[in-house]
Amino acid sequence: MIKLSLSKKVVIFGFIFTFFSSFGQSFFLGLFNAPIRNELGITHGQFGNIYATATICSSVILIWIGKKIDDYRIFYYSFFVIILLFLSSLFFSFINSIYFLAVAIFLMRLSGQGLMSHASTTTISRFFERSRGKALSTIWLGLSTAEFILPVMITYFFLIYSWRTVWQGIAILIILLLPFVIINTIKSVNLDSREIDFNSKNKKTKIKSWRRRDVIKDYRFYIVSLNMLAMPWLATGTFVYQSFISDSKMWTIYTIPKAFMVYSITSIATLFLSGFLVDKFTGRKLILFMNIPLLLAMYVLFKFNHEIFAYIFLGLVGISNGLANVLGSSTWAEIYGVKHIGSIKALTTALMVFSTAFGTAIFGLFIDKGFTIENIAFVGGSYILISLSLLIFFRKTIEPTKL
Repeated sequence: MIKLSLSKKVVIFGFIFTFFSSFGQSFFLGLFNAPIRNELGITHGQFGNIYATATICSSVILIWIGKKIDDYRIFYYSFFVIILLFLSSLFFSFINSIYFLAVAIFLMRLSGQGLMSHASTTTISRFFERSRGKALSTIWLGLSTAEFILPVMITYFFLIYSWRTVWQGIAILIILLLPFVIINTIKSVNLDSREIDFNSKNKKTKIKSWRRRDVIKDYRFYIVSLNMLAMPWLATGTFVYQSFISDSKMWTIYTIPKAFMVYSITSIATLFLSGFLVDKFTGRKLILFMNIPLLLAMYVLFKFNHEIFAYIFLGLVGISNGLANVLGSSTWAEIYGVKHIGSIKALTTALMVFSTAFGTAIFGLFIDKGFTIENIAFVGGSYILISLSLLIFFRKTIEPTKL
């Protein structure tokens, strides 16, 4: 049997949990948009409103449940998350009304996108220090891997199985595999577990560990957050309403699912690069560049209609996604310390989930009001420019407080 160091086991845990968070991510739930709408007889806007409301509720609950990761060993916390994800996936297969749809989306957004990714990134941010960037980039490969294989796989499964059967299969996979994973990776990890740094000869500068109540009084938190939230709401709107985009651009139903492979490839390539860059230059210095590819993606969506630009568009989104996944966890730990990083990341993850609800709602509202996808892309690009301008103006203040 291969013996692995604790650091490698923690990374394996993070990778697998991040992969399984995909079942609550918008790119995955968006694949079920059309069959669910057709079965329940609801419009794009109605689906968007239900999705947004359920997501907002999940983000509020996440602030409280997410904070508990600072109070319990990650083994017990992650086991709770596994059970919740299993029950949520099983419940999703029984949707037969808009009320069940709302509850199912709430549970999947909370357990999948929220708590699975929260458990993974918080554990990595707390455990690693010297190699935090590389560790974060490695675990986010789990989500990129899921984004690469799941859209095409699920589209293929729809030809063989009903969407309800697909969800039942997901639930079985979760309950059979994930308990085995945590038993063999993080059973011995506690709140004080840290990576062993054999290369450090000098004492590191100690920085202040902020409490969440102090963070929400800090203006820098909101400036950085405005930039961090661009990717979630724009990507979510794109993923959930991919059928609308395909119809608007006159692409086939397979164009965007296939283009997700390019998205995944660019995400993975950027993840590899950003991990090393964060460890060398720090995340807080790199966030200036995070949304530039996303801005270019909005321009592509605004300007071009040929099917080839679906691949260019999602490729650019993938670059920003790769940067955002690493920088989103690293930057908060750099600025505010790791002692209370669980409660801080519960707040930032909740804001991220909330922004995905905003993206779903605003896209749905715009679509029902007759906006074209080009109009929506213009709005998204304007948001990126405004938030980036604020970050550039205040960039010199984005530094940790030294003790």
